[in-house]
Amino acid sequence: MKKVYEAPVIHLEQFVANECVAACSNYKVSCNAHDGWLYYYPKSDGQIDGVYEGSGVALPLSYYKDCHVKKVWKNTIFYDGFLDNNMNGIQDGDDERVIVWFDTRNNACHPAHATKNLDMSTWETDKS
Repeated sequence: MKKVYEAPVIHLEQFVANECVAACSNYKVSCNAHDGWLYYYPKSDGQIDGVYEGSGVALPLSYYKDCHVKKVWKNTIFYDGFLDNNMNGIQDGDDERVIVWFDTRNNACHPAHATKNLDMSTWETDKS
């Protein structure tokens, strides 16, 4: 019995979003954390809530000064972080917790921002 040659076939499926996810929202986030040395955790622990329970190391950014401006951040990635009150390089308490994001625009006054509002579900949004 002879076998018939069949050419390999690749089937591709195109992803079609059926609901709006976080990337569809513009968050209006107040940059309202107190001044201090800002750190962030680049490796996520699965939740962005200012509480880091992963095994990654916090990276220092720079001295942070709040700008108290409410801005809209489109397609932004948020990180758990902390403002180091006593300058020991570690997160010591709940009062140091923040959520951090970066402004990559060339004309940004500060490249990194932080908020003390740790419950992202309460942030004001507008759907794009």
